[in-house]
Amino acid sequence: MPRPTAAQLAYGSCTVIFSTLAMLLLSQTSSGLGIAVIALAALALGLLVAMTVPLPKARAVTPGRAATPAASAAPAAAPGPASAAVGPRTASARRRPVTAGAEPVRERAAS
Repeated sequence: MPRPTAAQLAYGSCTVIFSTLAMLLLSQTSSGLGIAVIALAALALGLLVAMTVPLPKARAVTPGRAATPAASAAPAAAPGPASAAVGPRTASARRRPVTAGAEPVRERAAS
């Protein structure tokens, strides 16, 4: 089960507090059983509100999208090797993960 976000905790807590106060004031109950029923109803309502808060969506990156309108105005077929036609904008879209040990570490000698 994923952990709740800060927004879910805040909305759920506020819902429990305010709905409990509203129901207690509107019902004007003073019995222990009535207070317990109201508290359980408020907790259920707070849980429902917290679970229905929309989760943040990850932004999707489209690699074939032009960064600027000037880049899309470039000629489609450029003479020369295929690597020259790729350009810097598609090279930045294909990032490779950095692996440990990709480059040797050089340490200074003790003097």
